[in-house]
This record gives sequence, C-alpha cells and structure tokens, in this order.
Amino acid sequence: MDIFPLLVILTQILLIDLVLAGDNAIIIGVAVARLPPDQRRKAIFAGIAGATLIRIFFALVAVKLLAIIGLTLAGGVLLLWVVWKSARELSDDQRHEQGATPQTLGGAIWRIVIADISMSLDNVLGVAGAARGHPVLLAAGLVISVALMGAAASFVARIMVRFPWLAWAGIAIVGYVALTMIYEGWHQVSLHLQLG
Repeated sequence: MDIFPLLVILTQILLIDLVLAGDNAIIIGVAVARLPPDQRRKAIFAGIAGATLIRIFFALVAVKLLAIIGLTLAGGVLLLWVVWKSARELSDDQRHEQGATPQTLGGAIWRIVIADISMSLDNVLGVAGAARGHPVLLAAGLVISVALMGAAASFVARIMVRFPWLAWAGIAIVGYVALTMIYEGWHQVSLHLQLG
C-alpha cells in the first residue's frame, strides 16, 4: 500500500485543524489562566482530551451534522455563555485583586470542553472532508493537532497571567466568534423556516 497519499491526507487534516483552531487556543488560555501552573496543565490535558473524543465522534458523523438546523445557533449561544462566565470571573478578580478565589480545576475543564464543542463545528466538517473516509487518519490528525493547540493554550495562559489585559482581548475575540455563530445560525434557522 502506498503511504504517500495517506501522509498527504494526514497533512491536510492537521493544517485544516490548526488553521481553524486558533480561537480555541485563546479560550482555553482564558479558561486556565487563573489556575496554579500545575493545575493549568491538568485542566488543559483533561479538557482537550474530552473535547478531542467528542470532536472525533462529531467528525465521524459530520455529514449528519450538516443536516441539523440550528446547530450553529446553539453552539454560538453555548460559546456566549462561556464568554459571559469568563468575563464575570475576570471582572471579579480585578475588583478583589488580592483576595480573588482561584478558579476550580473542574470549572476550567468544563469550560474548555463546552467552548471546544461550540467552536469546532467548522473545524470538524473541514477535517471530515479532508479525511476522505479514513477514520484512523481522521482520529490521528485530530489528536496531533489538538495536542499542538494545548501547547499553544498553555503559552497563551502564561502570557495572560503576565499581561492581564490580554485576557479581555481574548474574551472579546471569542465573543465576536460567538456572535458570528449566532448570527449565521439564526439566518440558517430562519431560511429553513421560510422554505419549510
């Protein structure tokens, strides 16, 4: 069996996943920035592991996902909840600078999983198309690219601890993504209602 075509497919999966996952690294960085460094790594690993399993499942049924009207709208609303929760906690921290309660490990993991599920629909559909029916390559590509995203998120979190204003910039970017998803999802639903 010629391995070159399989390597090309794997490379395409990695490139699509990494290009579309930049905003995911930002929200993960925001989610774990307030954790102690040892818990930060655990939260990133556990959150990304859970999100990766869900992402692989989504990618394997991507064709069926396309048919679900309102999925983008629901994902945008979920992501907006993540933005609101992150902004509220960041605001509380800045008001009580010295006595801020650290974020819990479980809360950070949950936020990573919810944000990744919400934001990765375009990503999942892209890599599912690139995989061309090779579920093993699909899973391998997603696992590798998500590991790279975890490393990027850890770097982003360290920078946000040093420069707290960057957390607000990250929240604003993810808020924009959430509102875009809601806008596009609402148009999809209203078009379906008009035609149906």
